[in-house]
Amino acid sequence: MDPHTLTVVTLVAALIAQALAAGLCAEMFARPVQPAGERGIWLALAIGALLAALHHGYTLELAVRTGIFDLRQATLAALSAMLIATAVWGFRRRSP
Repeated sequence: MDPHTLTVVTLVAALIAQALAAGLCAEMFARPVQPAGERGIWLALAIGALLAALHHGYTLELAVRTGIFDLRQATLAALSAMLIATAVWGFRRRSP
């Protein structure tokens, strides 16, 4: 697999993982049993994850349309997005 294709695949993985994290955070924000302080934290996490997913989408568009890509940055973005999604999933399971 050439570096451009690998970059596109990792950016798609980053986009999916970050969007999943944003959705889980938004779901936790929508739960009425959360205390007010925790709801604000979940909202901030949801907005931050959504903005990161948007950034991954723009980076993916840049790589696909123009051919400008950076495999190292795409790999770091995918790994960080997957770790964030895993952490959000764990926090979600711990909350009532």
